Amino acid sequence: MAKIIISRDGQIEQQIQLSKERMTLGRHPRNDIVLSHPAVSGEHAVIVTILDDSFLEDLHSTNGTFVNGHRIGKHFLQHQDAIKMAKFQVEFVADGVRPSAAAQPVLAEIEVLNGNNAGKHVALTKPQTTLGRAGVQVVVIHRQPELYTITHVEGAQPPLLNGVALSKQPARLNHGDVIDLSGTRMAFRIA
Repeated sequence: MAKIIISRDGQIEQQIQLSKERMTLGRHPRNDIVLSHPAVSGEHAVIVTILDDSFLEDLHSTNGTFVNGHRIGKHFLQHQDAIKMAKFQVEFVADGVRPSAAAQPVLAEIEVLNGNNAGKHVALTKPQTTLGRAGVQVVVIHRQPELYTITHVEGAQPPLLNGVALSKQPARLNHGDVIDLSGTRMAFRIA
């Protein structure tokens, strides 16, 4: 889990784990991380963390947010980025080296068989992948250690798996299975 180290005048004041998806920084006590100084805006910035990636966004603060000497609006944080907010120096510390996307094994994928996206491949590397259009028809594919399942989660019309309507219960996916989602046909393939 990534963390930030907050210093002022060379003295470390706080070390905070980025334990929530969204953590606000600012002068007001309602912030997740309070920076008590008049030059810090009430709601100065926010750090959003999704899986291993953290983003810093300035919330239109009066005096700005700087990363490595440059004023930012939104910034993808890298290990040891130096953040400056008013009198505070904040160091971003990643919990390890991020795996590159190329290094992650593709265990299975979906290949779109028809329509505008025919030929497109979607790697199923996340614990769950959502496919479909909200309000129309949505399925979730769950990746488990030894298998993948598909579940119909939204929409009046059930999607089809190999021509059979899916129920709301998870169904196991096998290599070569064909999913029909609102007329878009997709093949499930194990790499």
